[in-house]
Amino acid sequence: MNNLFRLLPFLKWFKGYQKSGLKADLVSGLTVALVLIPQSMAYAQLAGLPSYYGLYASFLPPMAAALFGSSRQLATGPVAVVSLMTAVALEPLATAGSSMYISYAVLLALIVGVFQFLLGVLRLGLVVNFLSHPVINGFTNAAAIIIATAQLPKLLGVQVDKAGHHYETLVRIIQSALYYTHWPTLGMGVLAFIIMYGLKRISLRLPNILVAVIITILLSWAIDYERNIKAEITTIADKETRQMIIRYNEFASQIIKMTEQRAILYQQADNSQTKNNSVDRIKTIHKAQFLSLGIEEAREQAAILRQKLRFVILEKYLDSKGTQTYCGKSRVPKGRKSDGRTWRFRVGDGPLDVRGLVLKSGGEVIGNIPRGLPAFAPPKIDLSIIARLLPAAVIISLLGFMEAISIARAIAAKTGQRLDPNQELIGQGLANMIGAMGKGYPCAGSFSRSAVNLQAGAITGMSNVFTGIAVLLTLVFFTPLLYNLPQSVLAAIIMMAVTGLVNLKGMIHAWRVHWYDGVICIITFICTLAFAPHIDKGIMIGIGLSLAVFLYKSMRPRVVDLSLGVDMALHDVVSFGLKECDYIDVVRFEGPLFFANASYLEDQIRHRRKTKKKLKHIIIAADGINDIDASGQEALSLIVDRVRSAGIDLSLSAVNGPVMTVLKRTHLYDRIGEDHIFPKMETAIRSIHPKAHKASKEKSCPLAQFCAIPENNQSLKELN
Repeated sequence: MNNLFRLLPFLKWFKGYQKSGLKADLVSGLTVALVLIPQSMAYAQLAGLPSYYGLYASFLPPMAAALFGSSRQLATGPVAVVSLMTAVALEPLATAGSSMYISYAVLLALIVGVFQFLLGVLRLGLVVNFLSHPVINGFTNAAAIIIATAQLPKLLGVQVDKAGHHYETLVRIIQSALYYTHWPTLGMGVLAFIIMYGLKRISLRLPNILVAVIITILLSWAIDYERNIKAEITTIADKETRQMIIRYNEFASQIIKMTEQRAILYQQADNSQTKNNSVDRIKTIHKAQFLSLGIEEAREQAAILRQKLRFVILEKYLDSKGTQTYCGKSRVPKGRKSDGRTWRFRVGDGPLDVRGLVLKSGGEVIGNIPRGLPAFAPPKIDLSIIARLLPAAVIISLLGFMEAISIARAIAAKTGQRLDPNQELIGQGLANMIGAMGKGYPCAGSFSRSAVNLQAGAITGMSNVFTGIAVLLTLVFFTPLLYNLPQSVLAAIIMMAVTGLVNLKGMIHAWRVHWYDGVICIITFICTLAFAPHIDKGIMIGIGLSLAVFLYKSMRPRVVDLSLGVDMALHDVVSFGLKECDYIDVVRFEGPLFFANASYLEDQIRHRRKTKKKLKHIIIAADGINDIDASGQEALSLIVDRVRSAGIDLSLSAVNGPVMTVLKRTHLYDRIGEDHIFPKMETAIRSIHPKAHKASKEKSCPLAQFCAIPENNQSLKELN
């Protein structure tokens, strides 16, 4: 039965499951769905995907994660940081929103799922410890800022191309906003903020996001918020603007043509490699690289023209023939009346249709969402793409699991349920793998939706099953109702959600614990911001710093001298300002004695021999040495020989079991001497103190007080 529960953990839900529990799960599941539906659409756009792909990632993954995970209240689905990481991973490979980009996103979900599943099955959940809390804190704070500022174009109603760095993109956004801001778009976003924040202050149980969505959809429909029309290029009165459109189309078409040619060349290079024809392969790759230079040049020219077209502001009027004509702002001919609206070109990354140029006077809305479920099929496996996606998939896997397990632990602390990290990895892995079969992109546990789930009274993972069913019904029946949802409202939803990721107190706390933790946190934060949109570099730098600090601490563990304090206990001489014995040096080594730090212990003992001229005996408090390897054993053997050859004796105290086993197995135990190995430090000092102080000129030895304390401990000999 235990094996069955391990294989199908959801069976445990139904032990004593009652009708009241089913009702609570139903209510909480529907409540989470009301938050998840608009959030998932917003996060999908953050990932560079059409909004409805967020819904595809929201009906199967929550069910799978709940059925096979260990947390009963964890809500899984699209989340902000993983969505951003998905966009970062896919941007170099394809154009955001394209069919190739979508297929790579689905493949990425599969890779993430397989990696998490294997970690869980192999019981390797501890691998997430490579992501220390200072690194995660610095990264998430930076990611929150990046995610929030990336929504500004949608909130302000401007269009900009992404630059090489996020801060450069931010400059472009500010420039575009100063030139022209679409105030109705900003108004919709601000209204959504007010509704969500106001309802959240009133009650956490209120579906504030859903209310904001419903109100803004109705308002958008009522005022005809979108206002798009199509016009032929001949209706543009300004000759310079027409030429700009033609030139832009030439560059955009060149990019498409050269990109296709480059793909064919790389395919030919792969075929040449298969046939072991290295000369042809080198020539083909050279041609492809030459094409890449041409593509980059064309992209630069297209970007310049695209930005100029986006800055064009038009007015519409009827010419003498009664034809609708468009001219520059304030250039309407005398005797002609403008319609009073401001029109702008909608310019994407591809060529413009000269017979049907899209002009917009209103704001952006979600638009048409395909009705029904996606086609269920495994993603196309491409080994070359998998190799390029694998590094990002590993980071997304660990980040997503870290987020999920942190939330699950917080919930478990409140509910008292048992949490199994490896089972949770299996659940998250299956969620991503099954999600990929239904055209989903990578997902993880959500803090905000898990909190809603818990507050709504969820008893078991059935709440997540009901959430998935609610999303499924939305896809089948209710997607037309979402057409008029303003894009600025989705931007507001994301910006409102990521405020929960900002945790400046975590940075301060890390600094208070250890200054180097604070430094790691701050450097990770700064590097993530500086390298954005390549935020994976920021987290890799953080991991590298954490490992460097760990290695440094391992190579230089804490080695302190001990002496007797006023409380009749041994303390660090430096920290407590204690006096030391002139003849006995009590040294405590804290950490495993292994190859990386064995020489450090030698250096520390050598330093004490040189600086303490009256020294007669060194006692190593070995209770802090929890492990020892061959290098450590050899170093300890050399220390014993060198110290004793210098006329100074050496003893060990409180040697733990594993270390004692190594000492006996290597016969170092016999070389040190049974009478020089003591079970406790007190016993060692009582035994050594009288011998070391024969003919002593020391007026008052702090360790002498040990001799006045009654001894209730047996000697090591008696214990053996």
